[in-house]
Amino acid sequence: MLPIAEIAQKLGLSPRDVIPYGQYKAKIALSAIRSRQKGKLVVVTGITPTPAGEGKTTTTAGLVQGMGKLGVNVAATLREPALGPIFGIKGGGTGGGAARVEPEDEVNIHFTGDAHAVGSAHNLLAALTDNAAQRGAVPGFLPSGITWRRVLDVEDRALRSVVTGLGGANNAPLRETGFDIVTASEVMAILALATGPADLRARLGRIVVGFKDDGKPATAKDVGAVGSMMALMRHALLPNLVQTSEGQPVFVHAGPFGNIAHGCSSVIADRLALGYADYVLTEAGFGADLGFEKFMHIKVRTSGLKPSGAVLVASVRALKSHGGVSAKEFDKPNTGAVEKGMANLEHLIGVVRSFDLPVVVAINHFPTDTAAEVGVVERRSTSAGAHSAVVSKGFAQGGEGTVELAEALMDAVKGPPPKVSYLYPEKASTEEKVLALAKRVYGAEAVRWNPAAARQLKRYEELGWGMLPVCMAKTHLSLSHDPALKGRPSGYTFEVSDVRASVGAGFIYPIAGTIVTMPGLPGTPRALDVDAKGNITGLSSD
Repeated sequence: MLPIAEIAQKLGLSPRDVIPYGQYKAKIALSAIRSRQKGKLVVVTGITPTPAGEGKTTTTAGLVQGMGKLGVNVAATLREPALGPIFGIKGGGTGGGAARVEPEDEVNIHFTGDAHAVGSAHNLLAALTDNAAQRGAVPGFLPSGITWRRVLDVEDRALRSVVTGLGGANNAPLRETGFDIVTASEVMAILALATGPADLRARLGRIVVGFKDDGKPATAKDVGAVGSMMALMRHALLPNLVQTSEGQPVFVHAGPFGNIAHGCSSVIADRLALGYADYVLTEAGFGADLGFEKFMHIKVRTSGLKPSGAVLVASVRALKSHGGVSAKEFDKPNTGAVEKGMANLEHLIGVVRSFDLPVVVAINHFPTDTAAEVGVVERRSTSAGAHSAVVSKGFAQGGEGTVELAEALMDAVKGPPPKVSYLYPEKASTEEKVLALAKRVYGAEAVRWNPAAARQLKRYEELGWGMLPVCMAKTHLSLSHDPALKGRPSGYTFEVSDVRASVGAGFIYPIAGTIVTMPGLPGTPRALDVDAKGNITGLSSD
């Protein structure tokens, strides 16, 4: 790794704007953000996730390195990995092989403390809310009206539903509540969408912590929490600078949940990077039906960012999974399964193209891929509207393995950013927005609202929240609300079971099917360790 001062200098940042956190990472002052967007913004997304793995972060890091090999001034903006998945099934979130974000041990665990600041601010708000309700500090706001839950950055199913305040009046208020994982916190979503300190303060103040006995919302501002939350969040608002394995700059900042929130890194990091780099690659979590769609309708539409194109990551193995092949058969040649699984990729190419963005398919290479299987992906991707489909060997070869992909991407996004088309008008009702997404993105024929969800939505509309953007909460394992429906499901009814409002973040999130906001650990949690030299082992694949 290069000293972080060299990475910052290479990008063009002034030394006075760099706040080092050790030798290899730094925070960057907000004063470094330039008003003019110099670079082209490209979003990296993927097909519907499978057990085979797609490799968005590995591809992003490798592609940045490939552009570096071509002498291009490039940077990446990524989400901060969450501790829960690191010790669960997924493991580290900094890529793998020869295409990584460094220092991966620090980025994955604790980093610069941003996630801890989010959790602390969230839980301080919970404590102040309980205190205000118990003491009658907000007229009409009782403990029974509290809706704000606490958070933890560990997967712990035992905390999904809890009772707090046991032990008598001194420990009150007694109420039933629960914990979510930090990435599902509205405070994390706010951090990712805020444009600066004033916007952060305003958004925190609008957080709804419960409802008064007259049905009106009680907010973080009402319980006097905003100033204290700002004190905890002031450094977390500054984006973090690290590097790829080959020395290209990477901004890692914020990490909202892709199921519940919008699954993208921060607006601030994008704006900072776009002022210095000629190309900025940013990643949107999960498949294009979640991360990419939310990137466009929530992050881009509300921030004014101007994307130039998209990279859609797939692998032959993952397409076999969508084609009905079991995990033990992933490495066996099967062009028939690839042909069948291509329905998912073709549909998502169409989703990206519906926003009028050019898209390049990155075929994340595995050693068992055959030329015939890769040929299927190349042929059908371009027939479906992709600019090109190129094999990416970043995992094995680093930047050398992604030069062709980099050249294809630069060709696809040459010229000014396209004028974006959206899938629904901003002033459409929530029902109209959900129907548009269900039909055009999820492949459904109709939408069915649970009666309780419909009543809740009507209540939100009466409170003036009906025109907020929609941030759909649904499974990432299918285009539909049902994780068992693989490939490209169609002709079904999309089921909305609940609806909630993140007013501070600025969106309504309907819930389709069953979504768990506090994951549980797997039967065999991922084991990390520290070697004799003090290095963490087990974070990523070699």
